[in-house]
Amino acid sequence: MLKKELMLASAPLPAGWPADRPLAISVSVMLEGWTDDSAPGIGPMGNPLKAGVLDLQARSWAEYGPKVGAWRLLDILDRTQLRAVFYTSGVVAERYADLLGAIARAGHIVAAHGWGQNIIPAYQTAEDEARDLARCIATIERGAGRRPDGWLSPRCTPSDRTSTLLAKAGFRWHADFFDSDLPYRHETSAGPITAMPFTMEVNDMPLYVRYGNEPDAFTRILERLVVNWPRLGRPAGCLDITVHAHVFGRPFGAVEFMSALDIARRHSDWAWLTNHRALADLFATRG
Repeated sequence: MLKKELMLASAPLPAGWPADRPLAISVSVMLEGWTDDSAPGIGPMGNPLKAGVLDLQARSWAEYGPKVGAWRLLDILDRTQLRAVFYTSGVVAERYADLLGAIARAGHIVAAHGWGQNIIPAYQTAEDEARDLARCIATIERGAGRRPDGWLSPRCTPSDRTSTLLAKAGFRWHADFFDSDLPYRHETSAGPITAMPFTMEVNDMPLYVRYGNEPDAFTRILERLVVNWPRLGRPAGCLDITVHAHVFGRPFGAVEFMSALDIARRHSDWAWLTNHRALADLFATRG
């Protein structure tokens, strides 16, 4: 194993990054909701209803997240003494303020995930995007007791002005970035914001819902990545463990989530568990 030699070949890491541990594994929970006139476009039935018909089955499936799944994930995180980022839709913050309070009291971070998952910033006018951002901030702050300072767009699809709006509103990181292994300073006309890379390899939505893999694909892929990380020629990087409260908040997924955290801890020789806010703090002053 050439850990030290490979670290020397990489760009210098910021102060606070654990020495000789090049792989940062962030834990994120997606706490998603849809507006009253909408429902998830992807659900477990696999055969979408015809256009114009509200899919009440898909809506009920999604409601499992704030009603049950998030509480189960909170319990797991409490027992494993980990702090995660909960990317939360504004409509969920509005409907389940008690849940947001519980998340915040447990020491987790409540970040913003748009107003509703059916509202894509890339489709919005400038006025509508600014309005939804403002009400998302206000609603999350009421429930969590703190303004959100991190953002991930629904479908990870921002507009060309999203980063600027976020910087202007005082956000510290924006996670709609897929062009780097490490966070970096992203300049906007309203000032800098930290671009947070969001990896999709260990994410229940594409793996289980979209592509129909068995739940344990989640942990198999994670273990393969973590075990082989020291063999890569440029080792310093970030990896996300991402679960949706309405998907892997269910028992079959929670089992894999627990196993994933165990895998990360077993390989603490070169990997360390963290979250997006902690990484944003480390990289905030980097050029």
